[in-house]
Amino acid sequence: MIVVETPIALTRHSGQELGVTSWFEVRQEQIDAFAELTGDDHWIHVDVERAARESPDGRTIAHGLYTLSLIPRLQRQLFRIEQRGAGLNYGYDRIRFLAPVPVGSALHLRQSVGAVAPRGSGARIELRSAIDIKGADKPALIADGILLIAAA
Repeated sequence: MIVVETPIALTRHSGQELGVTSWFEVRQEQIDAFAELTGDDHWIHVDVERAARESPDGRTIAHGLYTLSLIPRLQRQLFRIEQRGAGLNYGYDRIRFLAPVPVGSALHLRQSVGAVAPRGSGARIELRSAIDIKGADKPALIADGILLIAAA
């Protein structure tokens, strides 16, 4: 875990990997809850019996956006800013969904810091995130995100 005092202090880590999180297991209950919340209830996500018959792996798969939404949860294992104000997910410049995430998969996040620039009283922080699937050849996704975090 990297700990910095202020948002702009992440500048010291520009171009560096922050680390890798512990493994996180994707469960059907989580996929079902995400489907309920978003209205994306395609059978490939929620119909276990049909997926067993018709999907290539015989299992349901997580939504790509569900997998993307795990980034904030997982990145808490990688860095902490001690003196900070409000934070805002400013968006993503690029997101690529590279591999399906079957139910029961174990995922972890690898994250590195890109550019860090002063923004108001805080900083604009670019993060490259990759969510890996245990045992897979390629990541589930790669995303280039931007955070705006105010100083305390």
